[in-house]
Amino acid sequence: MTKKKEEWTPTITNLRKVIVDGVEQWVEFETKGYVIPAGHSYYDIIRGINKEVQRKKMGNRRMISKTVTQTQRFLRLPLEAQALYFHLIQNSDDDGVVEAFPVVRMIGVSEDSLGLLIVKDFIRPLNDEMVYFIVDFHEQNKVRADRKVNSVYADLLREVVPNIELTEPRQRVDRPKKPPEKVGQPRDNQRADMGQQNISQYKSSQDNLSQSRSSQKDEDEHENPIFEKLKSAFGQMSVNGTMTEEVRDLLDIHGKELVIYALEVTILNAGKSIRYTRSILSNWQGLGLKTVEQVKQHEEQRQKLKQSPKQAEPISREEWLKTRTEENPF
Repeated sequence: MTKKKEEWTPTITNLRKVIVDGVEQWVEFETKGYVIPAGHSYYDIIRGINKEVQRKKMGNRRMISKTVTQTQRFLRLPLEAQALYFHLIQNSDDDGVVEAFPVVRMIGVSEDSLGLLIVKDFIRPLNDEMVYFIVDFHEQNKVRADRKVNSVYADLLREVVPNIELTEPRQRVDRPKKPPEKVGQPRDNQRADMGQQNISQYKSSQDNLSQSRSSQKDEDEHENPIFEKLKSAFGQMSVNGTMTEEVRDLLDIHGKELVIYALEVTILNAGKSIRYTRSILSNWQGLGLKTVEQVKQHEEQRQKLKQSPKQAEPISREEWLKTRTEENPF
């Protein structure tokens, strides 16, 4: 009968060299709780590895705050522009600067969405190569100074947004100092004076952007009664970017007064969606009714027809002969 062979399990032993009574010896020790002292040959290697791991983790994470994305200003954006904003945040550097061109190509959105984000002051252009600064980035993201990596567009950002306060990278006090890194240098495919040229172009277009924002604000205030009607009809949570775009289409076709009146009719009839309002307006358009007064007159006439007395039903010849007289031969 053969003896069953037992499985061999290796044993890992940690040894270190010590000097006992002037003699070098290797002794076993427990690694748990062991600290590599600063200055050791392994110290800088392990610290560099840990720092790189932390940097990659921080570079892949971005915070998005409800104070920005759950506001009327943001929710009134089309869904495509909202999605683009999220991707711009995700791909931005530690100073809130992002190269938008690869992001636009990656998710397949229109460049018009970038223009809408500029008009709404969610992003600001830094040059004509689709490099943008995310206005609310620092409100949503706080990067530790010992983990921060300066943007290659830091100098350009300070020129375009002079009041911005950028966190300067600094090392922890318990770690040895390293020589400062060169930041804000132009890339190989960029000229050093590109930033200055783009700054002048940006400043020259500031007036146009300000006028666009002002006109957009006036438009929003002008449309407030409509959105109050939308909230009354469908609830505040239902009023989103998609519904806003539908309402603006209706405004372009039918005008403000007729849209507001259609929303009032929707509320009276307990309509459940903007499609109900659209069907009302389409019905009026089919009847050739283009003003609120025309709609009201049409409704009055329809109500009169409903309330008019019914014609007497025809009677038989015998009954007619009984009622016939010389004064009323018919």
